[in-house]
Amino acid sequence: MAEATLLISSRNYSSWSLRGWLLTRMSGLDFEVSVTDPDDPAAKAELLLRSSSILVPCLIHDGISVWDTLAIAEYLNEICPKAGMLPEDWAARARCRSISGEMHSGFSALRSSLPMNLRGHRPGFRVWSSAQADIDRIATIWRECLDTWHGPYLFGARRSIADAMFAPVVTRFRTYDVTLDAACRAYGDRILAWPDLQEWTKAALDEPAEIEELDIEF
Repeated sequence: MAEATLLISSRNYSSWSLRGWLLTRMSGLDFEVSVTDPDDPAAKAELLLRSSSILVPCLIHDGISVWDTLAIAEYLNEICPKAGMLPEDWAARARCRSISGEMHSGFSALRSSLPMNLRGHRPGFRVWSSAQADIDRIATIWRECLDTWHGPYLFGARRSIADAMFAPVVTRFRTYDVTLDAACRAYGDRILAWPDLQEWTKAALDEPAEIEELDIEF
């Protein structure tokens, strides 16, 4: 029997579920996945950004329920310290937490106009100016981290919480054909090659449920 259960919603559409799953995989904790009913109102509210309190994903471990993706990340870092989910250097840890928090609470224009859809591909997609500002800020974050900690991931040779937090953004950039500079494009390719992300994507492609609101052509 697995040590923990991770409650998720749609693999294809839920960026928060993907983040929680990548983080739990990164920790090394033995866990099983439980998927919410796609018609559940709370699950749809999370996917359609209509809920101020997002309760999915939720990690259940030793009788403790932990929701909110950053809370899950910090909990996993505490119980699995050898996983190295945060950088060893204190300055890098501070930056990692800062950009993870920025990803967690910001970029609302990007979220609403470029929703995650792993099955989708929109070549030539017209990005709204507000979303482009978010894209530019994300590219700046990536370049600063790669320049400072020399890659191949945001904080050096090992993936961190920040890489998991930005992984769904990488998939959005692929879905909506977002133009990136060479450094950011190479970083995105490394994230897309992450075996755990590839496993999740394969499962998402086989997922039967579709949410019409998130498959609309803008």
